[in-house]
Parts: sequence; structure tokens; C-alpha cells
Amino acid sequence: MKKSKFTYLKSGVNINAADNFVKFISNISPKNKGNKKFKNIGGFGSISDIPKSYKRPKIVASTDGVGTKIEIANIYNKYDTIGIDLVAMCVNDLIVQGARPLIFLDYISINKINLKKLKNLIKGIQIGCKISGCELVGGETAEMPGTYEKGKFDIAGFSVGIVDEKKILNNKKIKKNDLILAIPSSGLHSNGYSLVRHIIGKKKINIKKNKFLKGELLKPTKIYVKEILNLIKNNLINGCANITGGGIRDNIKRIIPDNLVAKINLNKIKTKKIFTWLKKNNIEDDEMLKTFNCGVGFCLIVNPKNLKKIGKFFKREYKPYLIGKIVPGKNKVKLDEKINWF
Repeated sequence: MKKSKFTYLKSGVNINAADNFVKFISNISPKNKGNKKFKNIGGFGSISDIPKSYKRPKIVASTDGVGTKIEIANIYNKYDTIGIDLVAMCVNDLIVQGARPLIFLDYISINKINLKKLKNLIKGIQIGCKISGCELVGGETAEMPGTYEKGKFDIAGFSVGIVDEKKILNNKKIKKNDLILAIPSSGLHSNGYSLVRHIIGKKKINIKKNKFLKGELLKPTKIYVKEILNLIKNNLINGCANITGGGIRDNIKRIIPDNLVAKINLNKIKTKKIFTWLKKNNIEDDEMLKTFNCGVGFCLIVNPKNLKKIGKFFKREYKPYLIGKIVPGKNKVKLDEKINWF
């Protein structure tokens, strides 16, 4: 009697399925803009041109994931929006320093390749890349049996942008009496989902049957690239911050110079229904503010003379509005008043 031979497939790794997935990505990926020399998908590394319009180009890089929002996608069996989230979480960080996103790569680790699931995920990444004006040039898909439970996976993104040295946004441009503007978020974005899931579990909420949560929990993160780059092009902002994990206090603090304070009136913040719902679940104000964006997805710091010029670059639902001012002082951030959740 012949002994059964060991194979990679028997261990749980299907190379043919992985190859088919790479072919799918290659077929739906647009060719490099203005660059027919390189075919990146499926290669060992990706090659991209540096745009010639930059006199002193600087490279800016960012990496991120979408956290446990993945578990919500698994519950709904819907994967076409978290790819947008993945791109957003990376490119929204790049533009804080004035960089235009150029390329994006993804990393997917999964217990067993599910082509339908992964194709939907990649389609979302492609949408995110299109919105942000960058290109999906490669990535890695790792089939890891025994590491993840059945149906479980994780994703990470990596993006590279470019900025001319003279256009870099840094805190040297932020001055006393500058105004702080809030740009609305689309919802939860991709932060705080472990707390959201904890509440859902404790209250035994069937989110598949809850129409409100079904409409909120997988809303993709707003990508602010087009609007922010237009503002930078027209020299209309002195600084900006992507409001992610840590909330408005911790993220604004990262860009404020020494001896200046971002004085923010929380009562001015236009919060959203999803945050009202969360607040009703016995969460303290401070916990809300350090865990969620609370309706503010991005902040601008601008010279008062530019205030009226900024709104024309935004659609109505994302128009920036005034929430604070830069004043002299210590500790970099001061949150005044109370946020109006209801």
C-alpha cells in the first residue's frame, strides 16, 4: 500500500487559487498612467515613474489597516467597502503633509483563499485608488491555514505619495489667530470598532436586522485627497489633521507648534446619528472623544482671510465649518464647552 505524499495543497495552501487571484487583479488594474514600460502586478516588485513636474520631490509613506471593522464585514458578508477604507486610512495621512498619493499596495492574510470575497475586496481597493488618484501597483496575498479561524482574515495597506519640498505642510506655517475648521466625516470611518462590537455583543443586538446599524457600520471612510490637494494648490491652508484613532484631541496635538494651543469649542461640532446612538450606550464624553471622530473626519488650520474661499472646493455635505482658533499657551490643545450629542 502506497503512502500518501505530502503536498502544499494538503497542508491548506492552494497556489493555483492564489495565481488565479493575481490574474484577476492584473486584468482589472489600469495600466500605469503614461508608463507603458512597466507591468507591476505579478512581478517581484513594482516600478513607477516620479512625476517630472516636481523640482525638489520628497517621498511620503504611510501604512495602516481597518482594524476590527473586518469583523463587521464578515457578519454582513459584504467586502466591497472595506477596500475603500483601507486606501482612505493611508492616503488621508499622506495629504496631511501635502503629498499627492502615487501608489498603493495591499497585504491580505487569510486562512483559506476565497476568490469571491477577495475579488470584492480588491474592487473596493480599486475604487479607493481611483478616488484618491493613485495606482494599485502590487501587494501580497498570504494563505495561512492554522493561523486564522475559518473565514477570518486581515488586511493592511501601504501608500507612497510625493510632495515638492516647498509645498510640505508642517507646523511652522501655523500661526496665532489661525482658524480651525472641521470637515465632516462620513460616519465611524475605521476607528473604534472594537468598542462598537463590544456594545453590540453585550446588548445582544442583531445587526443584520437593525436597519439603522446596517446602514452605518460599513459606510466607507471619506477620502479627502481631491479637496485637500486643491486647497494646497491654491495656498489656502497652513496645516491639517486626519482625525483617526485618538480622536480630535490627540490628532490635532500632533501638528500644533510649541507655545500655541488649538482652542476648540466642542459645542460647535456637528455630530452624527451613529455617535448619538453610541453615546446613549453609557459611554463617557472623554471616552467618546478619544475613541471616535465624533463627526469630524478631518481638520484644517487656515488664515482667517482664506475662510470664505475654502467652501467652494467641497460638496455640501462635507463643507468645512469653524470650530476653533489657534491661541498662545501650553499643552497644545484645549477643548472648551461640551459636545452636543443630541
